[in-house]
Amino acid sequence: MRTIFYISDGTALTAEAFGRAMLSMFPLKVEHKTLAFIDTESKAQQAVAKINAAHEATGERPVIFHTFVSLELKRVITSCTGSCYDFLDYFVAPLSRELGMDAQPKTNRTHGIEENGVRDSYDSRIEAVNYSLANDDGSNISDYDQADIILLGVSRTGKTPTSLYLALHYGIKAANYPLTEDDNMENLQLPKVLKQQRHKIFGLTLEPQRLHEIRSKRREGSRYASLQQCRFELQEVEKMYRREAIPFLDSTRFSVEEIAAKILAETNLERHHY
Repeated sequence: MRTIFYISDGTALTAEAFGRAMLSMFPLKVEHKTLAFIDTESKAQQAVAKINAAHEATGERPVIFHTFVSLELKRVITSCTGSCYDFLDYFVAPLSRELGMDAQPKTNRTHGIEENGVRDSYDSRIEAVNYSLANDDGSNISDYDQADIILLGVSRTGKTPTSLYLALHYGIKAANYPLTEDDNMENLQLPKVLKQQRHKIFGLTLEPQRLHEIRSKRREGSRYASLQQCRFELQEVEKMYRREAIPFLDSTRFSVEEIAAKILAETNLERHHY
């Protein structure tokens, strides 16, 4: 098993994103280790010691994905016995030539409180997160006029995590509304509180077996978690989606990140952060 290190003098999120994207192409078992805010020579030397110890323990060279503003700290890290990769090395110089200006690296510029010197993006994401928390699970229907999108679906189809992901990563105000037996599943209609906002609605659904598994972890053996009930609810809600021409997604085989990306692609919602 290879040990993978993600190291930076900042959050290490960029190194993680790049490294994990690269590793996803290889059928490889790995152990991930993230070392963030390695911003002094002493911390860099400690990081090197950890890398070299992993090499000695496993007999295989660790792989290091790193991003450093400080060239001195970068030199310390690359003195380790692992194999080091910094994707910025390959792209900054040609991009600099294309743009006709020198790069001006700054720690935490990508994931700091300000983005390119502007704080609006960060503030919009925090505002969106607060909105999504306040409008989770149909708890505050009076604010739906402020929503960018309203996720609709039966219980445990991923509405809350998707709402929060859209808010945190893209600054999108995402509310969500649960369809329950109180909505008369046998003759399911679009709830009255949503009719004026139907242009904002996006539906989520799952395969019955998957919903049964998820609900069973919460209330095993209950009618709510039974495969029969899951199948019935999903069948009725999908009928309603089609009848009302509500776009919807079967998220059974998708991660939250993929669900959010597919929603953005289909709705053309404006992203406030990338």
